[in-house]
Amino acid sequence: MKVNIQATNFNVDRKLVDFVNERLGKVAKFYDKVIAIEVFLKLENNNEKENKTAEIKMLVPGDELVVKKTSKSFEESTDLGADALERLLMKYKDKMKAY
Repeated sequence: MKVNIQATNFNVDRKLVDFVNERLGKVAKFYDKVIAIEVFLKLENNNEKENKTAEIKMLVPGDELVVKKTSKSFEESTDLGADALERLLMKYKDKMKAY
């Protein structure tokens, strides 16, 4: 499984990259057929405190699971997105077992 991280409007540091890889590695353990994960980190140009967005796209055979979360920090956004992605992945697995 490959994790691609892209940052918009800021430079990403190594600590954040390591956090994202570690957190999404845990999500990928739920389903062994994950092809790749793409993470888009965006810093919104507005005056709100919650201006850091993480959009996570997980590619699985035949489908694409997408989650977008916004919060005060990229770590929190990634964590919330990973939790939501875990729930989506469980639903996807149950749907695939039905076939």
